[in-house]
Amino acid sequence: MSTRTVRTPNALLFDFGGTLDLPGSHWLDRFLANYRRAGIAITRKQLDPAFAYGTEVGYRAGAAVRELGLGALVRFLVESQLDCLSRRGPEEIRAQLNGAAANARPALIERISAGFVEESARGLASSRQVLLILARSFRLGVISNFYGNLDRVLAEAGMEELFETIIDSVGVNLFKPDPRIFEAALRAFALPAAQVAVVGDSLDKDCIPARSLGMRTVWVRAAGDGGIDRGADASLVDYTIRELRELTELRW
Repeated sequence: MSTRTVRTPNALLFDFGGTLDLPGSHWLDRFLANYRRAGIAITRKQLDPAFAYGTEVGYRAGAAVRELGLGALVRFLVESQLDCLSRRGPEEIRAQLNGAAANARPALIERISAGFVEESARGLASSRQVLLILARSFRLGVISNFYGNLDRVLAEAGMEELFETIIDSVGVNLFKPDPRIFEAALRAFALPAAQVAVVGDSLDKDCIPARSLGMRTVWVRAAGDGGIDRGADASLVDYTIRELRELTELRW
């Protein structure tokens, strides 16, 4: 753990996906698990391009997603992923999807989406309890590569009032790991970098760019050996945690 800064920060800036909704669980891995539960035999490598495609479609969708809550957003993303897999996916995946009756597609979308949203609801409810404690001592904010509807999703989870600053990448037209999106958050807080700690599940997108600006970093590391940062160097961050509740007892 770094000892370069010892003062308790004034503000905590949280990532959303994989941090607040279900700490330590990347959305790609969660979609993968729900595809498999729905009976689609698919690997992470096979799903990854469709996941990226759905994400980009969501970023470009504009008003079509701006008013969506989390459930509707996830269904939109799954539908986009399945469109990509049906047209461009590996042959064995196309066979699974295109061999099913056409009227089975809506049920498949709903099954994948429902499992994902149920997990998120549990994770958000747990995170909200931690945030209520943290809000007594810190100013709170969120910074996420999201779709223009992050405020709607947070309000739906009963969290919006806890955050002083909400930075949605589509809203500011900046995407992590671009350091400028973190600079936008600092301006919103009107605080110097040293007084803000970033909490996120990605070293590359959350911790490294924030640390380059002088912000302190808390890495929410995935349990076990899986996840997108498998084998990553924890010395790149100031603090490593497994669960958000550890923030309530962290010795800064």
